[in-house]
Amino acid sequence: MDKLKTNIRNMDKNTVTLFAISVFIFIIMGILAPKSFLGVTNLQGMCVQFPEFGILSLGMMLAMISGGIDLSLVGIANLSGIVGTVIMLKMGGGSASVFIGIAVGLLTGMLCGIFNGILIGYLQIPPMLVTLCGLQLFTGLGLAITKGPALTGLPGEFSVIANGTIIGIPIALIIFIIAAIAVSFLLKSTVYGQHVSYKGTNAIASGYSGIDNLKVTIITYAISGLLGAVGGIVMTSHYNSAKSDYGTSYTLLSLLIVVLGGTNPDGGKGKVIGVTLAVIVLQLVSSAFNILRVNSFVKTFVWGLILIFIMIITTIVDKKQIKREAKGE
Repeated sequence: MDKLKTNIRNMDKNTVTLFAISVFIFIIMGILAPKSFLGVTNLQGMCVQFPEFGILSLGMMLAMISGGIDLSLVGIANLSGIVGTVIMLKMGGGSASVFIGIAVGLLTGMLCGIFNGILIGYLQIPPMLVTLCGLQLFTGLGLAITKGPALTGLPGEFSVIANGTIIGIPIALIIFIIAAIAVSFLLKSTVYGQHVSYKGTNAIASGYSGIDNLKVTIITYAISGLLGAVGGIVMTSHYNSAKSDYGTSYTLLSLLIVVLGGTNPDGGKGKVIGVTLAVIVLQLVSSAFNILRVNSFVKTFVWGLILIFIMIITTIVDKKQIKREAKGE
């Protein structure tokens, strides 16, 4: 119980820190480039951009809480978008084709996740190897379908998903909010949420306590794959085309977001609010870099540095916490 209270306190501190960083960025950019950064166009643009990798980050978070990782999410996202696009184009691009294409795309993502889950849970292959190979597999399948160039000619109704608004609120942002609420509900209010946390904390102990680790693993990666597909649909709609190499930087970005959001890389701990704030922080940083015209390669380099820095700090803090607990403090 004491350890649980300590974890909650740590997560609250992490949340406060991320919120403070967001405010700090707003203040700095408000001083450096108030018209560009605080303008309505830029704020709306950010709300359209971050749902793509934000939804993928939710899938990555679930995988990490279970004690694993999902490096295949970008591949799943692109393959799902490609499959959905093919369906829409084959059916003539009508309203019905959009609905069916999206449904098939979501099913594709879930099946890819189940495939990962079976290899990880049943064959006991390390998640990093399975999902890294899955990234290449799903990307290759997408490339085989498209033959290289992007698939275009999507119906106008489909592009509204990422580029449209409802009472001034971007639809992509609404989709992200719904996904975040759904994942938060799963983790806080369902038996699955308890089981995935227990498994991530100690898979052996959870198995002895009667938890079906195989079932939890398959469900986790199925949901992760579904979230990857949702992100892929939003990404495809944003570009109004489908290609196998969209969002190549999102794998590193989603990892950075999840760790920055307070999710334990070793499993067992993570909150949607932390990931959501981390998404906002990274989007603010990205937007600031764009406005200040910082080279995109420098931005990727900085993200990598931030990820390494966070992992070092997290490891140091965890070790100090373990020492304090061992001394009974």
